[in-house]
Amino acid sequence: MDPEMDKRLQLLQQLASRLAQRRADLVAAAGEDTGAPSRIAGIEVDLAVEHLRTMEVEVPYIQGKSPYGTVAAIFPYDAAPVMLARVGGAAILGGNRFRFSFSSVTPLTARVISEVVAPFPEFEAVASLDNRAFGEQCVRDPSVRVLFISGGGEVGQVYAGQAQAFDKLFFAGPSGLPPAILFKDAPLEKAVPFVIKRAFINGGQYCTTLKRAYIHREIFAAAKKLILEQMQEIRVGNPQDPLTWIGPIKVARTRALLERALAALGEPEFLVPCQRNGEWQGPFLVETTEPPDVELFGPFLALVPVDSNEEAVTRVLASRYPFLVSWFGTAPPGAKEAFVKTFGMVYDNPDFLFTPMRLPFGGRGASGWILEKTGGELVKRDGAFIYSAELVRG
Repeated sequence: MDPEMDKRLQLLQQLASRLAQRRADLVAAAGEDTGAPSRIAGIEVDLAVEHLRTMEVEVPYIQGKSPYGTVAAIFPYDAAPVMLARVGGAAILGGNRFRFSFSSVTPLTARVISEVVAPFPEFEAVASLDNRAFGEQCVRDPSVRVLFISGGGEVGQVYAGQAQAFDKLFFAGPSGLPPAILFKDAPLEKAVPFVIKRAFINGGQYCTTLKRAYIHREIFAAAKKLILEQMQEIRVGNPQDPLTWIGPIKVARTRALLERALAALGEPEFLVPCQRNGEWQGPFLVETTEPPDVELFGPFLALVPVDSNEEAVTRVLASRYPFLVSWFGTAPPGAKEAFVKTFGMVYDNPDFLFTPMRLPFGGRGASGWILEKTGGELVKRDGAFIYSAELVRG
């Protein structure tokens, strides 16, 4: 192997080891900062470590290509170790430096991760600036050639107006209410656990968590029965309890988004007991024919009966935020092709708890885009991408 490439891989191995050594600290910090359940926060660290330790599989994406220089990222409040591994790992593998800031609601996580990366000059953790100041600094710094940002649509608009400062700008916008479809022949023993766990993992505070389940009316009663049975596992409680799925929802904006979605339902009928008391929220499981198509984070799942497979497809294709779609059973002719064209991420009868880190990631339309300078002009595109392939030139 090329000596330079071997050096980069060794650095990422060392980073993985340092992350693993601070696992307990990272789990505790996530619980204090955002209320993340300890079991889930621990899995985040484990996934990040494993990802970094196996970066050699991504070498083919960057061979024969050159680095950009400095890649910068503004971390969201969830899954900081995963962001460090996925974006930072790809940046370093491509020969770049990686500069990143943290959400203002994760000061303890910021401190631990800053200590983890401190020995490596290729990493620069910036915990002293808020996200806006960090972003403005990146715009002014000509060494920053690539920037990752996330947030509401207004955030994307602000940075799109400053995109000429970069060679490439990534925006992860709202995921809205990511849908799942249970077609008429959906295997409920596989579909129901996926839907429940993917909806309420980490209190529904990942952009990839499900928020709507469109279920064929002929299997709706059976699916609902299984869902209600399995909802007994979804506990709200102390994040240090390994049985907790939903800890305190500490981020005020997330609680506000939840309230807005619930208000849009009018007088929702909750199918299981739930809490609406400050930081203690959910789980909100509702049955409705019209789920609100809004930006949403948090422990919410709407069960939506549909009369036909085709109706489910039509309704899902009309999503305001075409981030991801999952389905179980046999999709009607042409549906998969329509999903691939419309959504960033498309999962056909999936079987995972955490989204595998090496799957292409990203949405379409209002849920995410990339602005790339090509021939002096900014070209906009969207859809899922592989980080390592994007963080090199050529």
